[in-house]
Amino acid sequence: MAGTGFDRRAFLAAGAAFVGTPALAQTLDSTGTVEIERDVSNIVRRNVSSFRSLDWQPYFSNLTKGAILVDTQSRALHYWEEAGTYHLYPCSVPLTEDLTRRGRTEVILKDPKPSWRPTPSMKERNPEWPDFVGPGPDNPLGTRSLHLSWTYYRIHGTHDTRKIGRRSSNGCVGLYNEHIEALYDMAEVGTQVLLI
Repeated sequence: MAGTGFDRRAFLAAGAAFVGTPALAQTLDSTGTVEIERDVSNIVRRNVSSFRSLDWQPYFSNLTKGAILVDTQSRALHYWEEAGTYHLYPCSVPLTEDLTRRGRTEVILKDPKPSWRPTPSMKERNPEWPDFVGPGPDNPLGTRSLHLSWTYYRIHGTHDTRKIGRRSSNGCVGLYNEHIEALYDMAEVGTQVLLI
């Protein structure tokens, strides 16, 4: 196609650049140039530090029955099996500081098909919520739940995957359903838990 004024490589490169440009605000001027407008007032900051591995020794004296560390700042759940094998999961954490509880607790019950009832304070804040949701796709606790020794506190799954990595819960720690299912299979009653 030499001499036709059509450069296939330039056309393909320009097309790929146009398609690959974020759809923040794209306009095509009269010369065919892509102009990108960027609104920097709505930048979402992501916390990549949550995906760095940690060592268990600063937090636990042993790994008897395993250990779970929930870092509410980085929104990450760290799990060490008793043999030392390490797992890292993104999680949701409580929406506000007054809903956040920190300290040591442990897994006291493993629930393979959790049902959900709002706590009295949840019902007070949200009177329109149902009094009970049984196991299934509408259950806010997802497919599995680990009950902690603190009343009403759980590590559980969620069907609303938008919540993971955010401050979005009413006090519990939420995981993707596939992650809580894996953790559920590994953790046991008596697993030590620390929320920082």
